[in-house]
Amino acid sequence: MTYASLYGQSLSDPESFWRERAAEIPWLEFPKAILDQDANGAWRWFGGGRTNTCWLAVDRHVDEGRGGQTALIYDSPVTGAVVRFTFAELKSRVAKVAGGLAALGVGQGDRVVIYMPMVPEAAIAMLACARIGAVHSVVFGGFAAPELANRIDDAAPKAVLSASCGIEVATVIPYKPLLDEALRLARQPVDHCVVLQRPQCEAALTPGRDLDWAAWEADGEPADWVAVDAHDPLYILYTSGTTGKPKGVVRDHGGHAVALHWSMQAIYGVDAGDVFWAASDVGWVVGHSYIVYGPLLRGCTAVLFEGKPVRTPDAGVFWRVIADHRVNCFFVAPTAFRAIKKEDPDCLLKRDYDISSLRYQFVAGERLDPPTYHWLCEHLDVPVIDHWWQTETGWPMCANLAGVELMQTRPGSPTLPVPGYDLRVVDEDGREVGPRQEGAVVVKDPLPPGAFTTLWGDHERFVDAYWSRFPGFYLTGDGGYRDADGYMYIMGRIDDVINVAGHRLSTGELEEVAASHPAVAECAVVGVRDADKGQVPFGLLVLKDGVNVAAAALKAELVATMRAQVGAFANFKQAVVVKRLPKTRSGKILRQALRRLIDGEPVVAPSTIDDPAIIGEIEEALRAGGRP
Repeated sequence: MTYASLYGQSLSDPESFWRERAAEIPWLEFPKAILDQDANGAWRWFGGGRTNTCWLAVDRHVDEGRGGQTALIYDSPVTGAVVRFTFAELKSRVAKVAGGLAALGVGQGDRVVIYMPMVPEAAIAMLACARIGAVHSVVFGGFAAPELANRIDDAAPKAVLSASCGIEVATVIPYKPLLDEALRLARQPVDHCVVLQRPQCEAALTPGRDLDWAAWEADGEPADWVAVDAHDPLYILYTSGTTGKPKGVVRDHGGHAVALHWSMQAIYGVDAGDVFWAASDVGWVVGHSYIVYGPLLRGCTAVLFEGKPVRTPDAGVFWRVIADHRVNCFFVAPTAFRAIKKEDPDCLLKRDYDISSLRYQFVAGERLDPPTYHWLCEHLDVPVIDHWWQTETGWPMCANLAGVELMQTRPGSPTLPVPGYDLRVVDEDGREVGPRQEGAVVVKDPLPPGAFTTLWGDHERFVDAYWSRFPGFYLTGDGGYRDADGYMYIMGRIDDVINVAGHRLSTGELEEVAASHPAVAECAVVGVRDADKGQVPFGLLVLKDGVNVAAAALKAELVATMRAQVGAFANFKQAVVVKRLPKTRSGKILRQALRRLIDGEPVVAPSTIDDPAIIGEIEEALRAGGRP
């Protein structure tokens, strides 16, 4: 079928479209209702269906005779390890860990927090939770203790699975002290912690609470998979919102499996036996969808990479991994290629490797700037495909469908909406705008399978944050426009969330940390352009009356506090002291004006500002304190 026919069917008759996709995977019981609504009025897919995601991703491939195929390749340039797991070997490991969880009293519907680096046990833990119907919540290993504590309090897990350390290039980062501090800060008690001891840094275990992973797994009685309802939650993944409190995105078993299984072939152009590599982290949605679940659901070989695009050991590591493992489709954030371009602008290191296995290069996580797109096109002899999606959707909203019909690519555009997503661009009153007119990007309900179904423990916030602004439409939080041919252009966030190298951060959360400094009376944090990371946070600080502190010392203290409270990945390194902040007469900070000022763009004081002279004051402070 063509893209146009698939997309048309998905909008005109979504039930028949998704019934066909659902029939492409085995079910324990095929759904009785393809689409309906729950008691809250939320749209739900595949009601009455019975399945298990671990069974679909692992066991059934063994049952179908692919047990000897490589399922997972762990490639760790930071430790020098390369380990391959067949589907049969993966099934054995997952069953043992699932049995270990069951022995700790973890059962169907219970939560398990996973706080681990990029090691095979992280993926095994996720699959083990799915196997017994437990709900996993993976927390990115770069998060500081307070952030981990917040997620423990919200998810209320029966157990935490962690590791003794992570490795950033050549730096060993002990995880256990962070975990211990998070458990001290958390209001929610946790009975059991299982710690994977890594030789780079062994952790001290707390008697009665902590278990050594190796012994625990060895003692586990292999657990079989359990049947779950299609609507049952598979996982919670926390994402930054416009307030400091993270939002627990909930994904279900049935819709998630159908959408990801189809997306692997339709969007990424791969099938069973192909090798797929997403260079992300299991702590982010890309890691959930396209390191662990998507490739395994389709019967592909997945690559789990513990390293960086540069310095592990050099800017040729991506090409080495593609060559060594015969990768067919590669997916990474543009930030990674900007780092490579900076160190190897002529891509000379690629000449050392045979990457002829590569068929498609996908990028996402942030806007693909045209210079990076053209650089990739110059140095890769395969289609370079930008695509756009979010933690909330779980899989792409816009893409060039490699497995259906490759369209002409256009720099700066993630091409066209993916079947299932009725995308619109609207003005402030919810009216659809014409070509080349910017507005809010929204999706008409229902969202397709695989998208989030609620926020953990807070359905009211789910409605308020995403559905109340334009009733009947999901507010993506991104702004953009369409060209005359319908190609989408995503221009950036319209809310108070910034995107640092593909990592979403709440400005409200950063402001809360900055405002906790005893010298700071008020502050604003905005995302500003950065050549390497897309955006980085920039702070504007108003000091308390009578406070006398050196700006450099204040900035150094805030940087240290951000690293401790949020994490080093937040990249908070820049701030200036200002006399006051530009606000509307109702007291709202004019963030867009601040972003333009810091980026060096001309700013006309809006009519809503309480005092137009503030713009000049801030420009003077930026000149004195140094723009980024």
